[in-house]
Order: sequence, then C-alpha cells, then structure tokens
Amino acid sequence: MVQTNKVMGDIWGGLAAMLVALPSAIAFGVVSFTPLGSAYLGVGAMAGVMGTVVLGLVVSIVGGAPRLITAPCAPAAAVLSALTAELLAGRHGLAQLPPEQVLLLVAVVGLLSGGMQILFGVLGGGKVIKFIPYPVVSGYLSGVGVLIFLSQIPKLLGWPKGTDLWSGLSHPSLWQWTGIAVGLVTIAGMSLAPRITKAVPAPIIGLLAGISAYFAAGLWQPALYQLVGNPLLIGPISVDFPAMVTGMQERWNAVGRMSPTDVAAIVVPALTLSVLLSIDTLKTCVVVDALTRSRHNSNRTLIGQGIGNLLTAVVGGMPGAGTMGATLVSINSGGQTRLSGLLEGLFSLVVLLLFASLIGWVPIAALAGVLMVVAYRMFDWHSLYLLKHRSTLLDFLVIASVVVVAVGFNLIAAAGAGIGFAVVLFFRDQVHTSVLRRRRYGDQVSSKHIRLNEEKEILSTTGKLSTICELQGNLFFGTTDKLFTSLEQDIKTCRFLILDLRHVQSVDFTAIHMLEQIGAMLRDRDAYLILSDLPSQLPTGLDLGAYFEQTGLLSHGQNIKLFPYLDLAMEWVEDQLIEENRKGLADEQRPLALNEIPILRGLLNPSSLAILATSAEERSLAAGEKLFSCGDKGDEIFLIRRGQIRIMLPAQGDKGMTLAIFGRGNFFGEMVFLDLHHRPADAVDDVPLDLHHRSTDAVADVPTDLFVISRKNFDKVVRNSPELGYRFIFRLARALSNRLRFTSAELRELKEL
Repeated sequence: MVQTNKVMGDIWGGLAAMLVALPSAIAFGVVSFTPLGSAYLGVGAMAGVMGTVVLGLVVSIVGGAPRLITAPCAPAAAVLSALTAELLAGRHGLAQLPPEQVLLLVAVVGLLSGGMQILFGVLGGGKVIKFIPYPVVSGYLSGVGVLIFLSQIPKLLGWPKGTDLWSGLSHPSLWQWTGIAVGLVTIAGMSLAPRITKAVPAPIIGLLAGISAYFAAGLWQPALYQLVGNPLLIGPISVDFPAMVTGMQERWNAVGRMSPTDVAAIVVPALTLSVLLSIDTLKTCVVVDALTRSRHNSNRTLIGQGIGNLLTAVVGGMPGAGTMGATLVSINSGGQTRLSGLLEGLFSLVVLLLFASLIGWVPIAALAGVLMVVAYRMFDWHSLYLLKHRSTLLDFLVIASVVVVAVGFNLIAAAGAGIGFAVVLFFRDQVHTSVLRRRRYGDQVSSKHIRLNEEKEILSTTGKLSTICELQGNLFFGTTDKLFTSLEQDIKTCRFLILDLRHVQSVDFTAIHMLEQIGAMLRDRDAYLILSDLPSQLPTGLDLGAYFEQTGLLSHGQNIKLFPYLDLAMEWVEDQLIEENRKGLADEQRPLALNEIPILRGLLNPSSLAILATSAEERSLAAGEKLFSCGDKGDEIFLIRRGQIRIMLPAQGDKGMTLAIFGRGNFFGEMVFLDLHHRPADAVDDVPLDLHHRSTDAVADVPTDLFVISRKNFDKVVRNSPELGYRFIFRLARALSNRLRFTSAELRELKEL
C-alpha cells in the first residue's frame, strides 16, 4: 500500500512538473532562436520541447539528486539568445554567418557545455562551484532576469524585426495592440493564479488565459485564426524524425569541421553556459535538501546534468538545469523518487507526439508574458535592502555591478566581472577577519607540567615575558600586515613568542617572509619565536612543515623553534624561565632525601622522619618505563626524588593524551591515597583494603627515582604518632587546594578569552 501511494505520488508529481516545465521550455526555446527570424520560432519551440523530453528521461536516471526536475531554463535562454545575435552579427572573431550555420554552432556550444559539466563533476567541481559568493550569483541571475525581461518587450508590443528598444518605446505607432492585450492577460493570469487555485500551475493558467484572450480577439479579427504567416503565433510545427536524424548527423559533422577560430569563438560562451547551469542546478538542490531533509551528491549531479545536456544538444534540444518551480511543484504533488522526473520526460514526449501541431497556435505575446513574470521573479529584489546598511553596501554594489555588466555588455563579460568581484569579496572578508584568534600570557595559562609552589611563583612574576598567540584562517599577503601590527608590541617586549598554528588554513610566501622578520627582530633582543601545532596537511594539501623547510624559515637562526604541540612549547618556555630565575641548580640531578621533598619540609624532625621513613619504599624507573597502568589497583602516593613522570589517559590505537607532568620534588597518586570510602572504620592490619583502580597510566620520561608510600603502611606507622598523620594529611590537602585554585584561575581566564 505504501509503495502504491509512492508510485501514485510520483505520477502526479511528474504530470504537474511537465505542466510547469513544458510551457516555460517552449518560451525559452522561442527566445533562444528569435534573433534568427520568425521562420525559426517553430524550431525554437521544438528545441524547448525536445530539451524537456531528453533532460527529463536522462538526468532522472543518472543524476545525483533523485527529486530534481531538469528542463530548459532562463539562464540558458539568455546565453543562447545573446550568442545567436552575436554570431549573426559577425562578432566573436567570425564573419557574418547564415542562420543554418548559427544553429550548428549553437548546438556545438550545447555539446561543449555538457562536456564541461561532466568534467566539473569528475574533478569534484560540485563542491567548488558552491563557494561562489552569493552576491555574485545573485547579480548574475538578476542580470539574466533583466536581459530576458528586456528581450520580451519587443515581442509583447509586437514591434517589427530590427526595431531597437528605445525607438520602439518612443513610437507607439509600431505597437501591436492585440498582442499587448494577450500578453497583459497572460501576465495577470500567471500573477493571480496562486490566489485562484494551487492545484493548477501558474504558467498553465497564465498561458490558457493568454490563448483564450487571443481567440476571443479573433471574433473581431478573423485573420488571427490563420496559422501560416501569422506574426502573432509560433507557427506550424511538425515532428519529422528523419529530419531529426539528419540534423544529428549534421551537428556531428559540424564538430569535425570546426577550425581553431570556431572553437575559440564558442569556448567562452560554452564555459559561461556550463557554469551558469551548474550554479542554477546546485542552488535548486540545496533548497530541495532543506525541504526534504535529504542530501544530494553534487558531483554526480553535475555529471548527470552534463550527460543530459550533451544528449539534448545531439538531438537538437535546448540545454537546461535543475529548475526550482517544476521541482517544487513535483514535490508538493507527491513526487519522491527518480520516477517523477522520468515521468515528466515521458509526459513531455506524449505531448510532443500527440499535440505538437497545437503548440504552433500559442501566441508569442502569451509566451512573452510568461517569461516576463519569470524574469521579474528571477530578479533578487531582496538585495535592495542591502542599501540600508553600510556593512552590506559592498555586497549590493557587487550585485548591481554584475547586473549592469550583463545588461550593458553581455553575460560573458558579467562572468568575468563576477570572478573579479568574488576575489574582491574574499579579500574583504579575509582582511576584516582577524587571523589572531586569541592572545594569552604565561602568567595566565601554563603547560600540563605541575609545578612546585616556588616554581609557580617564578612563572607568575616572569609570565609576561612569554606570549601565546593562537592563529586562525589564511595567512597570506592580505592578512600578514594586520597580524604583524597586532603582534608588534609583544615582539618588542616578550622573551618568548609562541604562535599556535593548529587552526591555520593556508600560508603563502608573504606570510613566511613576515615570520622571518619577526624572528629577526626577536633575535636582536635574544628572544625566541616558537611555532607549534603545525597541521600535517592544510586543506590545500600543503604540508606546512615541509613548506617551512623548503622556504628556509627554520634555518634563519637558532631562535626560531618548532614544537609538535603547544603544551611542549609552553613547558620548554617555563623550564627556561625557571632555570634563569632559580638559584642552586647545580645539584638538580641529585635524588632528594625524604625531608627535602617540598611538601614535607619543616614537617619532619628526626624522630618523625624515622617514623615516616619506615612506610616509604624507594623505587627507580628507567626512561619509558611504566609506574602503573590504567586499571591497576593501588593505594600509594608517589614522591619524586629525581626525574619526571607523565600522567596519560590511554587511547586505543594512539599514544594517549597527556593529562599532567610531575617533576622533581612533586607528588601524585594522592586521590587513591586519600579515599577512605571503602575502608572499614574498625579495620585492623590484617584486613585487606578494597583498593581503587587507577584511571590513568604513569610513565617515566627520564630515569626517575621515587619514594612510594602506601596508605596501609602509612596508617600502620602513624597509629602511634597521630599528630604526624594529621599534619601530613593537612599538608597534602593544602597542596591540593593550591593546585585547584591555580586550575580554576586558568579556566576562568580561558572562559573570559
């Protein structure tokens, strides 16, 4: 039952889509071939119908957007109409061509355009085209709308062929009032259709209204009922399949006879057409995805569109794109799968085979009315609101400039202008976006190395000597000067400038030169430039570390250092500051005695030292040796006599994440040592403790010596000396409180940043 409902929905969706797409396609075909003269209007109408048939049948099967309806569209009409007029006039470096030769070249443009779309899809261009700035797309489509609207004024007013726009508007004697009435009725019908009914598409209502007005006018003018030679009608149309086959052969032969001059004349229009059709298609796909909560395959969509447009050109049809109106009507009518698009093509074929002769009776003014409404709706009227705010004024100027270039010159020139404006908008956004994500100082944040109190005091007083800057975005010639200005004061005052590059997207040679300058300025002051967290591969595919090597950045002095992680860079800086400001470093490698451990200083007299020493076990580790692993049970606290221990959170398939680093004189493991939750209050020595599991790994970074005190042994030795036990636990709690206070200050600083 569900499957039956889905099929019925696709049938109604395909039928509704055909009713919307076919009248517009006929109008677009007529527009494309109007410059060739009235004798070719029927050829244009047939091209529109054939385009609807082939695109519907082919793209629905091979495309990457199942619900998309593809048909001839306004951008294709605008490009082909302008190209036809220019070829007839002998532009593009060609001599004036006869209409038959122009038809062949236009077909070849369709072939090249389809081939380019296939190439776009194969090369992954579906994602690239989406990055064209919206103001450029808006200006381009608005320009297409203006061109189509202006091109339909002569057809609406019925001017003789060759009448220019201003002459026609200034001479009402040239106007054909019957055609004007038909066109205005069509416009009114199409505009009012949504208020009358939503069951019938607006183009159908508008077209029926215009045709009815035409035949009503024939009651007073019987000559309107003549089909042959009637300038107000499309004219006779016949379906001649042998002639279509002959035309296909002529088009392929024309491709083989093309000279380099011919190719140069049409390659730019073909590229313009392919990009326009691709943008129009992908824009429709994005809207459909939002409405249906689906996701299209952009590259497959472009390949499908290219195949469809290529085959359409082979049979003499008009190229097209995914159309918004027909697609939305299909979805609203129940279309859910590729079947709806396939049926749209089949229904169009039925109309071609059974009702082709009736198409010739469609008034040209009625088609002009339909296209004028379409063109009006294509124009981005919302862009006028951009004039209200200074921040959006440049976006409006881009839209307006592309429209002016399209109308004043042509769509090809507008494409070039659009590319130029896209570059301008990119620079505008990059320059206005700070590449300095945030700035911190050494007295605000620290590495994961847990320092002793005296070391923390040194770092708090010397912290301003180290600056940590997190960069983002693109480091290129448009942003380097602004970044240098932001760092200039720190370059003059700090000893260590750390640049965190993890969020950088691209780097050019200008940015490399800026880093060299900063390094040189710091070297003059015996200061360091430190680079950390280099992405292994930028979005552009560039290996940043290799690029630094190739450009010679790292060979410009010993004061430019590279660290794989920010924490390692900060730890190195802290070590330098501590070494420079602490006395008595000569015995740094000597193992500390128990009473020299900072947390125990002043706590132990000879007797208490002897008591606590009985619970302390000495242990030594080689570099890389594990002290304990995640999941191990234990109740010990560890006091570091010499060396360094790294506490890590294990991760499957990785080296794990460092949580903290403890050095000489520090302690760790206090949580399981303090937790008495599972120890009975009346426990005696021979009652085993319910030990806790370790949640981390502990690894020696260098050869390390430790004092290990288990809670069981500690309780045993302080049972007869409770004051020692209380004082030790108090010292431990105070040290943990200081650590927590320091961590809270860092978290607060990060939140404020």
